[in-house]
Amino acid sequence: MHSILIVEDETPIAENLIYALETEHFQTVHTTKGMEVQELVKSHDFDLIVLDVGLPDISGFDVCKELRSHSEIPVLFLTARNSEIDHVLGLELGADDYVTKPFSPRALVARIRAILRRTTNHISSEEVLPPCGIHHDASAMTISCEGTVLDLTAHEYKLLATFLSSPGRTFTREQLLERAWDDPYAAMDRTVDAHIKSIRAKLKKISEKHSNAIQTRRGLGYLYSPSQP
Repeated sequence: MHSILIVEDETPIAENLIYALETEHFQTVHTTKGMEVQELVKSHDFDLIVLDVGLPDISGFDVCKELRSHSEIPVLFLTARNSEIDHVLGLELGADDYVTKPFSPRALVARIRAILRRTTNHISSEEVLPPCGIHHDASAMTISCEGTVLDLTAHEYKLLATFLSSPGRTFTREQLLERAWDDPYAAMDRTVDAHIKSIRAKLKKISEKHSNAIQTRRGLGYLYSPSQP
């Protein structure tokens, strides 16, 4: 049974979400304070966190940023703000999805199931490109660079696995959304850009020569070039 942490200070929203989740046989823990999240994560084995952005004590963005320093638990943001910049910021911080209030609790539960599927399902791909120093271990669902396992979010992992499966192929943003998101129409082109920017930064942190391995093809999309110096 999956365990979900709900971080939401609006009681009606929290109660509706708890009811919807528990009806679908999820276990739930609820807190109204972002400052309690780190301790709760240490004492519970959560499968996903539903995190309100506008909490009374600390921004949900700050909670996620701190969480990502030590954990890859999937995060779904809830927010009353619908601006594109907030959406992109949330994804850049490592969130797995972003839902705007008001929302349907049943639809939100469906999104949660989709996140859990893509963070646990096997992605079919062979370990590739030893000469480049980037390796995909499909059974462990990890990708390493120069022997160091990359700390990737679920979307980053699926994007990089897609590139590794077809080196030299140009993927459009639409194709990448379809491969890395269960509901590609809920995301935006800039969502792909933000995740690729993050992947490049993580590769660069390990090895400068791999930082430009994912190349931009202006007006077309992106391709992965294992021969990029």
